[in-house]
Amino acid sequence: MTRIDIGATEDFPLEEGVYIGHDVTGGEPIAVFRTDDGIYALNDRCTHGNYSLSEGWVEDGAVECPKHASAFCLANGKVLNLPATEDAPTHTVEIVDGRVLLTPQFDA
Repeated sequence: MTRIDIGATEDFPLEEGVYIGHDVTGGEPIAVFRTDDGIYALNDRCTHGNYSLSEGWVEDGAVECPKHASAFCLANGKVLNLPATEDAPTHTVEIVDGRVLLTPQFDA
């Protein structure tokens, strides 16, 4: 799997999502979130209504979909409330020398 340098840590605002397009990831778009606890990456699309999670609200280690308010744990992608019933796929993120390295993990 390929690690992709997607920017400096400070390029990712606290408690906000950043959209990383398929042209960068080589697959699905990914939403990257920075909190006080770390940086996390989920597929950008809500599993309920196909809306952009990078446009959602981040609070208490979760992102809430802007359309129907389903929430997903940033650390593991688990659904925290309805109407979504399917977890959001996650991706590996590392910080090396102040750079954010994303390793997309798409199903083959």
